[in-house]
Amino acid sequence: MTSDAPMMPLAPYRPSSSPEEASSAFFDVMRQRRTVREFSDRPVSLETIQNIIRAAGSAPSGANKQPWRFVAVQSADLKHKIREAAEAEEHEFYHRRVGEEWREDLRPFGTDEHKPFLEIAPWLIVVFKLMKTDDEGQTYYVNESVGIAVGMLLAAAQHAGLATLTHTPSPMKFLGEVLGRPAHERPYLLIPVGYPAEDCQVPAITRKDLDEIMVVRDD
Repeated sequence: MTSDAPMMPLAPYRPSSSPEEASSAFFDVMRQRRTVREFSDRPVSLETIQNIIRAAGSAPSGANKQPWRFVAVQSADLKHKIREAAEAEEHEFYHRRVGEEWREDLRPFGTDEHKPFLEIAPWLIVVFKLMKTDDEGQTYYVNESVGIAVGMLLAAAQHAGLATLTHTPSPMKFLGEVLGRPAHERPYLLIPVGYPAEDCQVPAITRKDLDEIMVVRDD
């Protein structure tokens, strides 16, 4: 299919090192990324958060509809309201909704309905997916597009030396209500962003080996 849309020359990124060296350096940064639940209240500049969200916003999306909205919350009052509502939903989850197998899978992480990090972290980035564009147009591959953008956001935060947590209180409808978002924006993820606490502890987990996650077909 041909297109009569305006085109422009590609200006590709070319690292100063070889692809092998550049990809290895990127992996070296990313392998140190860990999910953190113990945050410092050390400030993080608005400029840093803006750059992280700019990186997320550069993600590919279905038909380039960019079906995401990133609400960066610094207000102590809003963070308190979000924590209260999230803890109420999480209490229901841990005491009424979660099955025994899920409970056992969560046990090594020591998670429960108490979420103090929602007030301690200097920023909360609430990710919304757009079910329609702002002018009522159609969006495509929304979950896939927003998922890719979130991955890029997490990578950008890691490169800035910041810690993150992908928090999914369920249901999340309260986020749209607390933040006054329109109906076509649906909560997707809640991400505290900041520096880890000085005495931060994380679970001693391992990652799958490469041969468990990669299949090479060279035939």
